[in-house]
Amino acid sequence: MPAGVNSLPRPERLSPLFRSLRSIKGVGDKLAALLARFFGAPEGQEAIALDILMHMPSGIVDRRRQVGIAGAGLGEIVTLALHVDRHQPPPRGKPHVPHRVFAHDASGDIQLVFFRAQGGWVEKALPVGEQRYVSGQIGFFNGEKQITHPDYIVEPEKFDTLPLVEPVYPLTAGLSSRALAKLVRQVVDTVPDIPEWIEPATLSQRRWPNFAQAMRMVHLPAAPGDAEIWAPARQRLAYDEYLAGQLALQLVRTTMVSAKGIARQMSRSVTDKVSSLLPYSLTKGQLAAIAEIQADMASPDRMSRLLQGDVGAGKTVVALMAMASMAESGAQSALMAPTEILASQHFKTLKPICEAAGLGCELLTGKMSAPERRARLAAIASGETSIVVGTHALFQSDIEFKDLGLVVVDEQHRFGVHQRLALSDKGRHTDLLVMTATPIPRTLVLTHFGDMAVSTLREKPGGRQPIDTAVLSINDYDRVIARLKARLDAGAQAFWVCPLVEESEHLQVVAAEDRFAELQKTFGDKVALVHGRMSAAAKQEVMQRFSANELKLLVATTVIEVGVDVPNASIMIIEHAERFGLAQLHQLRGRVGRGSQRSACLLLYKEPLSETAKARLETIKSTEDGFLIAERDLELRGQGDLLGTRQSGMPGYRLAVPDVHRHLLDFAHDEAKALLERNPGLVGPEGEAARILLYLFRKDLAIPLIRAG
Repeated sequence: MPAGVNSLPRPERLSPLFRSLRSIKGVGDKLAALLARFFGAPEGQEAIALDILMHMPSGIVDRRRQVGIAGAGLGEIVTLALHVDRHQPPPRGKPHVPHRVFAHDASGDIQLVFFRAQGGWVEKALPVGEQRYVSGQIGFFNGEKQITHPDYIVEPEKFDTLPLVEPVYPLTAGLSSRALAKLVRQVVDTVPDIPEWIEPATLSQRRWPNFAQAMRMVHLPAAPGDAEIWAPARQRLAYDEYLAGQLALQLVRTTMVSAKGIARQMSRSVTDKVSSLLPYSLTKGQLAAIAEIQADMASPDRMSRLLQGDVGAGKTVVALMAMASMAESGAQSALMAPTEILASQHFKTLKPICEAAGLGCELLTGKMSAPERRARLAAIASGETSIVVGTHALFQSDIEFKDLGLVVVDEQHRFGVHQRLALSDKGRHTDLLVMTATPIPRTLVLTHFGDMAVSTLREKPGGRQPIDTAVLSINDYDRVIARLKARLDAGAQAFWVCPLVEESEHLQVVAAEDRFAELQKTFGDKVALVHGRMSAAAKQEVMQRFSANELKLLVATTVIEVGVDVPNASIMIIEHAERFGLAQLHQLRGRVGRGSQRSACLLLYKEPLSETAKARLETIKSTEDGFLIAERDLELRGQGDLLGTRQSGMPGYRLAVPDVHRHLLDFAHDEAKALLERNPGLVGPEGEAARILLYLFRKDLAIPLIRAG
């Protein structure tokens, strides 16, 4: 990494935003620990002022209505200037009776009601004979207007401390909105003056405020409209967040592809042999993807490409052709899968074709004996092995390649930007191809993979059967079992998927273990269970027995979601289908329909169904197009969950709301690209502003990647 220009420390002017919240008046140990948990501070670290700043309100309470008691209607939130007349505390020994305070203004009378108000604080807050401003929601009781537990009671001279337009924030147990609002005010007041990274023309055309003003408008709005999700302030902040993300991805891309590849010479001798060995001809989509990959390999730039295809679109064959092309140029390839089950399965598919085509192909797993592992490592180091298959551990361990030219990563969404960078250091000139069976909507491709070129497979290879999908209530359980028994007796195999491993107190969901016990009563030793808490060896053994048709029914949690291939399995039953996301349902359904017989997928749900759940099940029933399903999933669920971003360290958004701000992503993508083309070293005032943006949105991991000049 070039020194000098890139190893600058964080700009001093940002210090107020990076200080620990503990340094703020009123934050003690207990609150500091609570905030660190709430904002997800890394282990052993504390939450910082920036966390508060980036915590967006979820709504607004408008207290500006000051109409007097007579003009205040039922259910309205009003602010009244009241004269306190008298108190009526509850009779002794009757704590359930409320404490009532009678008050009036020039237009009428009102009661203020407090339940379980002990310690005399109500009398102190509302002294008889004095005036107080009171804000809250108007209710009626016995024909009288009242406010139960007013939100604010303030003295006339402190009226300016009553927030007439009050943001409402997401909270956690133990954190009051009052305490959070106080912190927000203190942090917003310390936002430093920072250079502008948005073009002046864009600011005036879109009527956007600067960063500090935008934060003030959202957190301390003068009018409710200031903080709306579509208002200029929030749009500007959403754009900033997108821009920081796009800039970071573009820097990753520049690092990956900047003239560090090798222009590969390919002869077609091995690829022709491989395609002649395939039992079917390649689809148009596969041929196009292979051509794009080969063009990348032949160019002196390094390849960084995402191959996305629907379930069963034949991505593995495209990867095999890419690895065969790499072997023609004399270099090796590594194929990495997220689990050992998947790695073994890829190996089983590839090995016979590789052997027939004269390609050395080896599997590396954690379960091999030491001598076996030594022998395989020696074959890899000598170059005798052209293709190595394993899990993500491949790039973290002691493996020495003779000349690693291509890395293929299966199931991209478990493999974020940092892993992509770490991996590319393993072979300095390595091309990178990542595959995902989760069709990703365009917005998310930009968000998470803006650093990669994209190839898409839409059609399915010949011979794939359509899958009949039905939706049924769990109340029809007995009918389902009778039908399933008839199908299994006739030679079929089936999956039965449940959402949880064991019964949970909170979710009344039939767990995999309970369902397994129930199904054993009917199917005896022909049914087995596989779930995520089992050891890899135990899972492998059950899967092998199922593949060999020794078992007829496999009860599973979603461990079978990705890539399990049992062509004879033609029935998929998903219990509590209403609890799964669309992409997940689509992935699970894709485990059947892989053989020659017609397949069925049955979605069992429990009443009552929410509107969203109904829409999800209807979508799955009506289409098998994964790209359509992914777009619909984005609408129904929002982007955070779609790629499992919460688990995978991928960017979930805090300021941008994809449904509302999606149009700004393309704009941010183009601007980030133009900026780095114009100023690749991010130097000068423009560069300084861009670096500050990266720090503000915690994308500073990308800063060392900025090329000097």
